[in-house]
Amino acid sequence: MSKSDILAEVWDFAYEGDPNIVEVYISALRRKIDAPFGRRSITTVRGAGYRLEADGDIGA
Repeated sequence: MSKSDILAEVWDFAYEGDPNIVEVYISALRRKIDAPFGRRSITTVRGAGYRLEADGDIGA
């Protein structure tokens, strides 16, 4: 999912703040749902956006 898609769905197209807010919230989500469990379920797809992985074990 692209950053612009996330902005449109969560904040809507009229959002005039800093688009880096998406990165801030992705980072917070990673700290809450990935770090405590040793997972990487939210991955960054360079130039495209973010992807939710079904099996994001760090050791894999």
